[in-house]
Amino acid sequence: MTARVGVVTFPGTLDDVDAARAVRLAGAESVSLWHADADLRGVDAVVVPGGFSYGDYLRCGAIAKFAPVMGEVVTAARDGLPVLGICNGFQVLCEAGLLPGALTRNAGLHFVCKDIWLEVASNSSAWSSRYEQGADLLVPLKSGEGRFVASDAVLDELEGEGRVVFRYRDNPNGSMRNIAGISSANGRVVGLMPHPEHATEALTGPSDDGLGLFLSALDAVLAA
Repeated sequence: MTARVGVVTFPGTLDDVDAARAVRLAGAESVSLWHADADLRGVDAVVVPGGFSYGDYLRCGAIAKFAPVMGEVVTAARDGLPVLGICNGFQVLCEAGLLPGALTRNAGLHFVCKDIWLEVASNSSAWSSRYEQGADLLVPLKSGEGRFVASDAVLDELEGEGRVVFRYRDNPNGSMRNIAGISSANGRVVGLMPHPEHATEALTGPSDDGLGLFLSALDAVLAA
């Protein structure tokens, strides 16, 4: 069986091509999903990639959550479909209610663009199972509104349920409790601000550390 992973494209999406390439490098078939189509085309998992969906008007991801394709993504995710949101995709998933919290302007109000180290805080999600707990990953970060915020109650719930998937080793944007990525309660939906799709081959990125997210998802699909 060859898994089929959908990659969503909104107006303003920048990283769909790299996300599709990461899917192929992991051994799956990449399937293009257009924002205006309420059709997931029978995919086994979905990636909502980075960029500036709808120009980031109102708030990052606030318009994208109303796209026809996102209605299908939300329904499928609640039925257990693995979904990954990267950078703007993380913002979209929070706006759509699939993940708690919000992404706000970085501390210092500066756009951050650099390679950063992440800690794998949980390897029990559908997108992190290939990693060792506590492993270090070197991946790029490029965002101006990447500071993860939530109420203390939500933060405590995420920590207590093991739903903090990635943490910054050196918090570059002021995210609460160094949180770089989180999961849904069932571990099937994951959002993170750094870009694993830009770290799938040492030749073209700072490392190949990001490929494990896509390999993990294929494991989850095949085990279902």
